[in-house]
Amino acid sequence: MSQASDILAHLQKRKSITPLDAFTLFRCMRLAARIQNLRDAGHKILTRMENHNGKKYARYVYIKGIK
Repeated sequence: MSQASDILAHLQKRKSITPLDAFTLFRCMRLAARIQNLRDAGHKILTRMENHNGKKYARYVYIKGIK
């Protein structure tokens, strides 16, 4: 499987992913690029910015039922 398909399967099952999740699970260092590939394929994925201990990061959330 490709990283994009692995990430899509994770999103469909778990509903969200962060860059740290992507690196830990799939060794993906360019999550934003993979998310863009999925969006270009028609998947609805929202970006939610989060803040933890002063560090900002994106959490990508899959919107079920829309492609």
